[in-house]
Amino acid sequence: MTSITRRGRIVAIVAAIAMCGTAAQLAPAHAAPPADPTSDAAAVQQLTDYINAGSPVGRRAVNAGTHQVDWTGPTRKLPPVPSTTGEGPRQGGFWPAFAYSQVHPLAAPPGANDWNCKPKPGHNPVVLLHGTWENAYDNWAAFAPALKKAGYCVFAPNYGRTDLLDVGGLGTVLPGTNGVAEVSRSAEQIDPYITKVLAKTGAEKVDLIGHSQGGLLARYWMKRFNGHRKVDNLITYGATNNGTTLLGIGWLGRAINNVGLDVLAPVTLLVGSAGIDQTVDSPTVKYVNNEAPYRDSRHHRVYPDVRYTIVGSRYDEVTTPYDLTFLRGYSNVQNITLQDGCEADTSDHISLSYSPRALSIALHTLDPQRYPKLVCSTNPWFFSF
Repeated sequence: MTSITRRGRIVAIVAAIAMCGTAAQLAPAHAAPPADPTSDAAAVQQLTDYINAGSPVGRRAVNAGTHQVDWTGPTRKLPPVPSTTGEGPRQGGFWPAFAYSQVHPLAAPPGANDWNCKPKPGHNPVVLLHGTWENAYDNWAAFAPALKKAGYCVFAPNYGRTDLLDVGGLGTVLPGTNGVAEVSRSAEQIDPYITKVLAKTGAEKVDLIGHSQGGLLARYWMKRFNGHRKVDNLITYGATNNGTTLLGIGWLGRAINNVGLDVLAPVTLLVGSAGIDQTVDSPTVKYVNNEAPYRDSRHHRVYPDVRYTIVGSRYDEVTTPYDLTFLRGYSNVQNITLQDGCEADTSDHISLSYSPRALSIALHTLDPQRYPKLVCSTNPWFFSF
């Protein structure tokens, strides 16, 4: 793959420095400061030196026929999923939860991560997988307590956090930014976590609920680690199941990359590796969807022993077009547009996990006899409080 030129490297670094300043201005007033006040500048300088040294910066497939899709720069193994410390309050919208999580980045959503919980008869433990640039708390501060109240054992890991030098993107200057490492590495991280959930609860299977990258990550994990044998239900919201054009920006970047000009490399420095993994036609998306050259007769796009419930919103501005989230042509897949039967719900990408209707879809999927009807109520686009 063509490497970026020295001029491109300089542009990438200048953009990185500019974005660092912007991110710092947008950070919540109560966000925890870095332990070392010079660390951001030092990280940018180290990144500059790394790129100018001529190290390969770009994306390539490694062992493509098997599973691995890697960044060609630093790829250290992610540490185990960190333990959460205490529970935060229930939230009615994303932005209050986001602000709280910047001050309490390891807070669990209420009702989650009780390792002494034993599932009721007929229940599986439920594992919630957050999206890119999110965390267990700000993504699930409404879902987790509702599921707990319904009698489920709920678990919500923080996964995929790394730093700027490990190509996590500039969002990592905020303490609550997770889900930025490659999807492949995050799958390696959550595999022992789910094994621990099963061991502690004594359950044979889990139900997975994923938002955005969390849905794609669940499918990657099910394929690479044969996790589908451990899953009854997979429920996704705005998942990048077939990648995203990101309003055309991601599509254009991927198209340019595919003709040999690596424009995604400097963008990765800004948005993080996971963001690039989720663009349309990426090696990760191809691998999960069993597309050439990642076909493997032993693995499938959709596993017949798993029930899939795929939810998308017409107002999604991140997974675009929104129906790219759907997996079509399978009897064990239910694709649901959130607004069908409820036009009052205008949830966008980030407010999906605060939608009462979205929550009712999860409860109905897990226990249709107890929750036979879906809720319909207003939930605003973007400004969910």
